Amino acid sequence: MATVKKEMKITPGEAAGIIAAQSLGEPGTQMTLRTFHYAGVAEQVPTGLPRMIEIVDAKKEPKKVLTDIHVLAKWQKDEKKVREIAKSLEELILDDVSMILENFQKKHIMIRLDKKGIEDEGADMAEVKKLIKTFLGSDYNMKSQREKILIKGKRATLRQLRKLTNKLRALHIKGIKNIQKAVIVKDEKGNYFIRAGGSNLADVIERPEVEPSKCYTNNIKQIYELLGVEGVRNAIVLELMTVMETQGLDVDVRHIRLLADAMTADGEITSIGRHGLSGKKPSVLARAAFEETVKHIINAAIRGEEDQLSGVTENILIGQPVPLGSGVVRLRMKGPKD
Repeated sequence: MATVKKEMKITPGEAAGIIAAQSLGEPGTQMTLRTFHYAGVAEQVPTGLPRMIEIVDAKKEPKKVLTDIHVLAKWQKDEKKVREIAKSLEELILDDVSMILENFQKKHIMIRLDKKGIEDEGADMAEVKKLIKTFLGSDYNMKSQREKILIKGKRATLRQLRKLTNKLRALHIKGIKNIQKAVIVKDEKGNYFIRAGGSNLADVIERPEVEPSKCYTNNIKQIYELLGVEGVRNAIVLELMTVMETQGLDVDVRHIRLLADAMTADGEITSIGRHGLSGKKPSVLARAAFEETVKHIINAAIRGEEDQLSGVTENILIGQPVPLGSGVVRLRMKGPKD
C-alpha cells in the first residue's frame, strides 16, 4: 500500500486545473505593483501582477526586455575583461556617434560624424563611411569630406528623405543588434556577468567569449524561436516562479507547471484568454460562458457543431454532474440479458 501511495501523483478524477487556477489566482490578488530598478539597464522592470499578465497573455515582447550574459569560466572573476566584453557586445548605432540634419528645401541630408566618439567606441571612421555608402546603394548620391557626409536623393520625395533619416539613425555599426546599456553585475558567488537591455539570444550565444548554456532572456517568444517548445515551457515556469518568489508568495511549482503545459501543449505558445485557450475550447457552451456569448453560439449554429458535454463548465450550465471526483465513475446495471 505504501508503494502505491508513493507512486500516485494525484487522485484520479481530481480537479487539477481548478486547484491550479485557485492556487495562482488567490495569491495574484495580493501582489503589489512594485517595480525594480536596474541602474543603467532598464527602468521600472515589471514585476508582480503586470509581469504575470505579460506571461499568461503571451505578449510578443515584455515591456522591459532584459538579457543576462555569462562569460566563460576563466573570465568570471576578471572585472576588467568582463567590462571589455560588455562594451564589445553593446550595440552602437549611427545616431550615437553623429548628428543627422535634414534640409527639405535643398532635399539633402547632412551627417556630422563624431570622430572622437567613434574612436572611443572602438570603431573605425572609414568603416563607418563604408557602411553608410553600402546602406544607401545606388538610389542616393553621397559626398564625403572629413567628418561631414552629404546625401542627395536622385528623385527622392520629402517623405522618402524623412524615412531615410530614421533608417540612418538606427543604422547598426558594431556590437550585437538590440543589446543596449550592458552593465556588469556581481552575483552571490563573486562572479561577474553582464546584464543588458534588449535581447538577441541567437547572436549572443555565437560569441566565443560567452558561455551559451548560461545565457538567458525574459523574452519568452525569443526563447521559443531559438530553443523550441520545451525551452519556452521551462522559461514560463521559471518566470512565473520568479514572480511569485519576488513577492514572497509560496506557490507549489506543480500548479505553475500545469499552466505552462497547457500554454505549450499544441507545440507553440498559446495565451490564456478569449484569443487563446479559453477561446479554443472544444465545447460551444464553455466558450460561450467565458466571453462573446452570442458570437460563439451563432458561429456554432452556422457550422452545425455538437457539444459532447465532456468538460466542467458545460455540465454545470445544464445541471448535470461534472466529470470530476465522484462524477468520473460511471455505473452500469446488469440486466437479465447480460
